[in-house]
Order: sequence, then C-alpha cells, then structure tokens
Amino acid sequence: MAQFADVILPLPLEGIFTYRLPAAFAGLVQVGCRIIVPFGTTKFYSAIVVRLHDTPPSYNTKEATELLDSSPVVTSAQLKLWAWIADYYLCTIGDVYKAALPSGMKLESESCVMYNEEFIADDSLNPAEEKIIRELEEETTQTLSALQKRTGIRNILPVIKRLLERDAIHIREEVKRTYKPRFATYIKITEPYFSEEKLNETLSGLKRSAKQTEVLTCYASLSGLSAALALQNRQLLREITRQELTEYASCTPGVLKALCQKGILELYQKPVGRISVQNMPAELIMHPLSEDQLRAANQIKETWRHQDVCLLHGVTSSGKTEVYIHLIKEVIEEGKQVLFMLPEIVLTAQLTDRLKKVFGDRLGVYHSRYPDGERVEVYQKMLSDTPYDIIVGVRSSVFLPFRNLGLIIIDEEHETSFKQQDPAPRYQARNVALVMARAAGAKTLLGSATPSLESYFNAETGKYGLVQLNKRYGNVLLPQIEVVDMRETARKKMMNGPFTPQLTERIREALQHGKQVILFQNRRGYAPMMECRTCGWVPRCQKCDVSLTLHRNMRQLTCHYCGASYPIPPKCPNCGEQNLTGKGYGTERIEDCLQKVFPTARIARMDLDTTRSRQRYEQIIDDFQHFRTDILVGTQMVTKGLDFEKVSVVGILNAGTMLSQPDFRSYEHAFQMMEQVAGRAGRKNEQGYVVLQTQDTEASAIRQVVNHDYTAMYREQLEERSLFNYPPYCRLIYVYMKHRDERVLDSLSRDYANLLLKIFGQRILGPDTPPIAKVQMMFIRKIIIKIELTASMAEARKRLREIQKYITTLPQYKSALIYYDVD
Repeated sequence: MAQFADVILPLPLEGIFTYRLPAAFAGLVQVGCRIIVPFGTTKFYSAIVVRLHDTPPSYNTKEATELLDSSPVVTSAQLKLWAWIADYYLCTIGDVYKAALPSGMKLESESCVMYNEEFIADDSLNPAEEKIIRELEEETTQTLSALQKRTGIRNILPVIKRLLERDAIHIREEVKRTYKPRFATYIKITEPYFSEEKLNETLSGLKRSAKQTEVLTCYASLSGLSAALALQNRQLLREITRQELTEYASCTPGVLKALCQKGILELYQKPVGRISVQNMPAELIMHPLSEDQLRAANQIKETWRHQDVCLLHGVTSSGKTEVYIHLIKEVIEEGKQVLFMLPEIVLTAQLTDRLKKVFGDRLGVYHSRYPDGERVEVYQKMLSDTPYDIIVGVRSSVFLPFRNLGLIIIDEEHETSFKQQDPAPRYQARNVALVMARAAGAKTLLGSATPSLESYFNAETGKYGLVQLNKRYGNVLLPQIEVVDMRETARKKMMNGPFTPQLTERIREALQHGKQVILFQNRRGYAPMMECRTCGWVPRCQKCDVSLTLHRNMRQLTCHYCGASYPIPPKCPNCGEQNLTGKGYGTERIEDCLQKVFPTARIARMDLDTTRSRQRYEQIIDDFQHFRTDILVGTQMVTKGLDFEKVSVVGILNAGTMLSQPDFRSYEHAFQMMEQVAGRAGRKNEQGYVVLQTQDTEASAIRQVVNHDYTAMYREQLEERSLFNYPPYCRLIYVYMKHRDERVLDSLSRDYANLLLKIFGQRILGPDTPPIAKVQMMFIRKIIIKIELTASMAEARKRLREIQKYITTLPQYKSALIYYDVD
C-alpha cells in the first residue's frame, strides 16, 4: 500500500501539501524529518513531514525524491509552537518554517543553465546572447545566478528565454546545499607499524632521512604512542591533525607524504565543528549575592511556587545578571535546560564572556551574526544526546529544539527588538517564549529596569509575580541628570556644533580624570538629510517616500528603508547652485565634531554601519571595555544593558526627537531609552553624571527620567491608554495594504475597511496613510483594529483570514500585498 506524507514547505502558502513516498523510504521516514519534494513545474524544496498516512488525496500526488534525515530535526513540541505562531500572528506555517530553521537546513533548487554542444551560433545573436554563449563555452554548466554575475546582464531571464527557444541551451534544477560539514585531515600510524619492534626497526632504517625520522618522533610524542604500544591499546592514541604535526615538526607536506607512501603513516578525514570548544572548567567565577540580590532570588523562587511568570524590576546596575546566574545554576543542577534571551546581538559578547566564566562549554550562543554553518551546528547539537544546557540568543533562539526546558530568562524584556517586523512571521519573541515555556512546564523570568507597560500591568494585576531591586549593587547612587535647554543655548549662540557648554565641560572633566564617556544620538550617518540652502531642495529616494541620509565616509546618499544608494550631487539639480549641505547630526558627524573639540581623545562609533560583522562589534566593545577608547558614540545600541565600569558621563544629544514619534508608545519608548542610556553612567564605585539636551524641557517624560521615576511614567501612560483604549486595555491588529498603483490601493483600502466595519464596527480606525507612505515602489495604507480583552481573539482571527482570502480573489486586487501585524 502506498504511503503518503503531509508536509510543510518553506513558502508563504496556506496549509500543508501531500506527497507520495517511494517504496525505498518505507520505515525510514518519521514526523519531523526533511524530504526533498518537487513543487510546481521545475522547483524542488526540503519539506518537513508533519503526518504519515496511507489515505490518497483527491488529486494526483507527486513523489518525494530524497530523504535528508535519519531522525527528526523538528520535534513535536516545535511543530505545535509553529502552528500556534501561524494561527496567532495570522501568517502561514510556511512563513514560520522559513524563519525557524537556519538557512543551511532549508534546501531548495536553483536553475542551472547548460550549453547545447550541437548548437551552431550565427550572426543573428544579439550582444547579450553572444555574451552568455561565450561564458557557457568556457564552462558548460552554470547556475543562473552565477551566469548573471559573470555576464553582468541585469535582466537575464528574457535573454535566457530566447536562447531556450533557439535550443542553444537547456535548463535543469539542482538542489543547492549551502551547509557542508567541515572536515579536517588527521594522521595515524598504520596497523603493521603499531609494534615496538617494527617501529624501532623503521626508525633505524630512516637514519639517512633525518627529517622523516624527526616527523615520526614528533608523531610518537604528540600521540602518546609509547604508552599505547606498552599497553597494546590503539584507543589510547591521541588524534593528531596533519596541520598540528607539520607545525610541531616544522616540516613540509612532502616529508609527511613520503612517510605515507612508505605505508608507515596514513591520512584520514574527520568532520570537525565550526564552534570552538574551549574546554573551560565550569564554575570558575561564581560571585556571592548581596543581601538585596539574595532576597530578590528567594522572592523569585517563592513566586514560581504559585505562578509560572515573574517580572524582576531592578534599577540599572542593580545586579540582575548575577541573580540570573544563580538561578540558572540551580536549574541546570536539576538536569534542565535554560534559554537566556537578549534583545540585541551587541549584548551577547559581554554576557557570554561573563557566563562562560561560570558555565564553560555548557553554554551555546545563537544569533544571526554567526555564520550559517555555526548556527546549523548549534541547532544540530541541541538535537544530539549532549545538547547545551544554556543557550544565549536573540529572538530567533525560541525556534531551537529544547529537550528539557526548565527556565526562560528574557532580559531587557521591554525592548522593541523582540518584535519581528518584516518579513513574516511578525512575532513578538517575548510572548512566543511565554507560550513555549507554558507548553514545556518551564518557568519564565522577565527582567528590566524599565519594563513594558503591558508586563508591569500584568504584574500589578496578579497575572505575573513581581519582584523589585530598588538599589544599585554596592549602594552606588543612580546618576545625576542635568537637563539643558538646546533652544535657549542656540538662541544665545553658545552651541559648539551639537554640544552645549555643559556637556562639553563634563566630557573634558571626565577625560582629565581618566574616565570614559558615552554619547547617544539615535540617527546614524553623517546627516539625516541634505538640503540646498538656496532653494530648499531635498534629495529623496526614488523608490520610497523618504529623504536620503548623507553618509560622508561612504561618499553617498542612502535610503534607510530600501537600502538604495545614490551619488552625492555636485550641485543642486533644482537651481544649479553649489550650495548643498547636510542638515542635522548623525553619529558619523558627531564623531567628526568630537575629533575637532577633543583632538587627543580616542573615539569610536557604534551603529549599524560600524557593526555589520560579529568581529567588528565585539572589537568595539572590547576596546571600550579595556580602556582603549575614551568616548563611544552610538545609536540605541549603546542604551542596551552594556556594563562599563569607567563610564562617568553620558550625553543624550537630542531627547526631543524621541518624543515626537507618531506612535502611542513614543513616550514610553523615549523614557525607556533615556533611562537605559543614563544607566550606563557611574555603575561602579561613584555616582555618574548625565547631560540630557532637549528642546522641550517641560515634557513629562524628561521630568520622570530626571527623577528616575518609572512609576510616575507608568501611571501617566496607563491613564492615557485607558482614556483612548490602547494596550494593555485592548489588543491591536494592524492591517497593511500595499500596491504599486496608488489609485488601486485607495480603492482596496476603502473596500477592506467596509468589510471590516460590517464585522468589527467601531473597533476600526482608518484606512490611514502612514508617515512613510511608500517603500520600494509600493504605496502603503494602514487600518487599526482594536479588540477588547473580553472578545474572542480566535473568532477575530478567523474572520480576518476570511476577509483576506475573499479580497485577494478579486481580479483588481490580485497583485496587492495584504498582511496583518498582531500586537
């Protein structure tokens, strides 16, 4: 009887697909394994098996072509979590699959172009066709992407189509495997020479070849050959790599080759991991907890007796990490695993250094700046019989296969980085982690100095437990904050570029006393925009509804929405005057200004432009941590949980820009960002100092930051949210509609809103045009749906899917992009 497999494909398509399994797969396929399946007319994908059965579907099934795994790579718990994410966040399960597995585990086919040797070229070929034929004559089979790169033909598909029609080429699909295990070449003594008598005889015979004798002697020394021969046990031989032996013996590969040709030594290959194993002993540095920390740890454990989730609200530098470490130690001693989630990659370097000193190689790190090969190996290790006890990772770490999860810690739980924006699934990793922990029977600890309003509300209303750490470790005082009116300072012409006299003086004092400074400006690039001083012309992106950012170091204008780059015009294209200038300050320009004001200071910049590789951001942090940098300028990366003992001054260069965002959470986010960056100052021994520059000194968020008064911000924002019915008093779902034709989009948004009104009534706001109304040539409209907490979210999601399905079947809207963003 034929066997069938229901599978998930890594494509944004609804539902599952059924394939026929060949007889050769009988008894080998399991739920959670990957199989290669054909899709459409030519493509092949690796699909995840979710069900095996013998019921043929109502349509003709295609046959799977290859089985990739001997055991499941996705557990049943993961599949349940995937299904929940797809349902709750209104996306397809294929979207979840695509996000959940490292790229190296998601195989798909690529088109390969092959030259037809029987084709006779003639004069009718155009230059583009001739170029492709010449390339294929040199290398007869090439992938389509490689061919496009080598020929430089941008729109290559029409050219390929014409050559296909003329039978000049053929096309076939090949499954590309991006992940390949890494192998190392090892060397060992052959069986006939594993004898003391034979070995001595051999060494005597090699007297004329001093170098070969030396290499063999070095091998004996490195491998422990004498002990193995004495006990006649080859298992005692230490494995030696070819590289290790040639370096130790200072010999050429030719000497080693000669010994192998004589049959004395032999080479063999063995897979080696990309993840470095440091063999550090565990529990090297375990600091005792202070009285406050011990009380907090005990309260957390007591809370977990009655509730699964606890919020630890601890002021900056109160020692939350040390509390986490002691709780982790207790959980792994019980034989359970821990997931430690962070909002930003930049935090992992400092934290993993600290955790590795305690837990050694029991700790694994998982984030997107690691090469894909390393992420595949971390994933595979989590499936093995010896998984990591602790994983430190960013939001994607919720997709790892945990076998025995006991605790999830979500540090800086308020951070917006936990929310995935694009592409789907647009999940909130904090909330997914809570669902994951509940399913595994694990506990969850949320930690922050400035918790999200929703989490604090849940703690206040009894849904979560609440534990507080109100003092800094060692009773160091919270930083003193001075608010400086930029408007008044500018009016008196006292500004030195972006710096007020107060900030300049504080930086100078810090540098004189050998202290460090952090400056926060939430704009990267040299200037947020360029402008012609004569006519006011501003360069804008051709694909998006935004002005371009000036990057002077890269000598270009860049769109931070689609990534397009443009050359800096030598003169204004509108009026012809050479009067273009950068307007405003980005981190790049701040760095320039600092060099002029403090020429002897060592300055570094930390933003997206300077931290594109893992090594680069680790180097920036390491230099600052070891006092090779005096001033660190950065975007919000510098606000997040970093711990530097010599930072005495923090400058917030323009707080007003954070308060003017068109978002109901702008005050909450502004308070959190300012309080967090202020918390980088004076973390050890003495009180720090913060200069907060703003054009609106009367804003309530500014007063609350000065007083470090989270409770006042929480109460004020909660009252406002209650008045206008925003979270935590309701749930929000955004509906985004995109189309290349603005008139079609306006019609679509009106029709969509009318359909929603029939079901949701006054819960609908919009359609509206968002502040950024066009991105990558697509115009955007947005509808907000407010759903009360007592309403059925399952029913709401069901209706929303029905509306989306109906509207996308209408011919005039088939090319529109419609998606939901939940919470």
